[in-house]
Amino acid sequence: MKKKRVMAIASRGGHWIQLNRLSAVWDDHDVVFITNDASLKSHVGNNRFETVIDANMDQKFKLILLAAQTCFKVLKHRPHVIISTGAAPGFFALLWGKLIGAKTVWVDSVANAEELSLAGSKVSKIADVWLTQWPEVAKENGPIYKGRVF
Repeated sequence: MKKKRVMAIASRGGHWIQLNRLSAVWDDHDVVFITNDASLKSHVGNNRFETVIDANMDQKFKLILLAAQTCFKVLKHRPHVIISTGAAPGFFALLWGKLIGAKTVWVDSVANAEELSLAGSKVSKIADVWLTQWPEVAKENGPIYKGRVF
C-alpha cells in the first residue's frame, strides 16, 4: 500500500489529546502534526511537527492570521488526508484541504455531549467524514455516530 500524506491538526488541550489517541490509524503513513503549542512536540515521536498561532472567534485579526498560516501549511505539505478533532486550526485546514482535493475528516470533540462544537457545526459542508462521539448528537444529515472512538 502506498503511503498517504496525512495532516493531523488540532488545538492544544482536549482536542490535541483526542487527536493523539487516534494516531494508530495513521501509523504507516507520512504524518505531519500541527497544533498551537510548541511544547507538544514530544507527543509525536519521530513524526514531523509544526505550529500555528492560537486564535479564537474573539480575536478576529489573529483568526485571519491563523487562516493564512493553515493555508500555507496545507499548500506546503499537500496532504492526501486531513484529520482534526477540533477548533479553529482544524476548521481552516479542512477548508483549504478541500480546495486542493484532500480527503477531510472531522471528529467532533468528546466533550460536546449535548451539542456540536462551533467549529464542528461549521465543517458540515467541508468534511468528507463528519463524526460525533455521542449518539444523541448524531443527525440524519450529519454528523454521524459510528461508535465511541475514545
